[in-house]
Amino acid sequence: MVSVPDAVVLHDGETVVKEQMEPEDCSEMAMEARCRAGDEKADRWRSLGIVWRNVILMALLHIGAVYSILVIPRAKLLTWVWSYVCFIVTALGVTAGAHRLWSHRSYRAKLPLRVFLAAANSMAFQNDIYEWARDHRVHHKFSETDADPHNATRGFFFAHIGWLFVRKHSDVIEKGRKLDVTDLLADPVVQFQRRYYKTSVLIMCFLVPTVVPWYFWGETLWNSYFLASILRYTVSLNVTWLVNSAAHMYGNRPYDQNISPRENRWVTFGAIGEGFHNFHHTFPFDYSTSEFGLRFNPTTCFIDLMCWMGLASNRKKASVETIQFRKLRTGDGSYGAVNSTQDKEA
Repeated sequence: MVSVPDAVVLHDGETVVKEQMEPEDCSEMAMEARCRAGDEKADRWRSLGIVWRNVILMALLHIGAVYSILVIPRAKLLTWVWSYVCFIVTALGVTAGAHRLWSHRSYRAKLPLRVFLAAANSMAFQNDIYEWARDHRVHHKFSETDADPHNATRGFFFAHIGWLFVRKHSDVIEKGRKLDVTDLLADPVVQFQRRYYKTSVLIMCFLVPTVVPWYFWGETLWNSYFLASILRYTVSLNVTWLVNSAAHMYGNRPYDQNISPRENRWVTFGAIGEGFHNFHHTFPFDYSTSEFGLRFNPTTCFIDLMCWMGLASNRKKASVETIQFRKLRTGDGSYGAVNSTQDKEA
């Protein structure tokens, strides 16, 4: 049996050692202190509103992704290619779909394209289009406040993944209810996906990526599941989250130095064109989310291709004059006073 000579009290994260007490009082006082400290700790955890289901699932997902790396050498080349194709489709479901089309209405898409993007969005498994677009509109309107679902002022971890580990701040819910989302409610594709979201995720995010390599070129279900489903899904999640975290903390601000979002070339590369974040928050209506047109922006290339095929139209674009004026007025000067490469095609 071990005796504790001093009573230990936790106070605001600091350990305070009290003076040694009489032996007959030590055990009782120490027990009371530990109980009080335990209650305070439990209250702190409860106040955070941690969603343990998400914590556990995300931990298991990332463990599975690490294991998937070991599977890569055993998989067939076609499975590697297929996994990358699934990644691109997944990314487009978010960038060209939930983000640029449904959140910002920066262009119009005909029914076949909307159906494809909705299916691709289910492959992304990042909440249904309605919830994604609604929360993203809140993010823009109340950026870096408690009403921002992934408020970057709460730190990199929170902005990246931590916001999924806790319940939404009451301001996010309150402000979200006040936004105009009638366009989302009126879109039958959005409502159909929302109604059958779980089924569509099971099919698009896990079943299709896994079965295609097994059926068409004889890949093992084990390899195709871990590469085309688990690894692809985990990478796509983190690439999207980097827009919320890294692109709000690291980079230059050539359009508006008074806001947090930055231009981040690494995020641009990974998120197929979404890293021009200072531009995007300055001109959220611009379908290209960048002043550089097709450069470093596969999502813009895709939308332009859809327009050429007649499946999309009405692309919104900030004018060259507007961009230059904004650079001079609020930019940090990192791109210079005169733009050197502006794509003037709409």
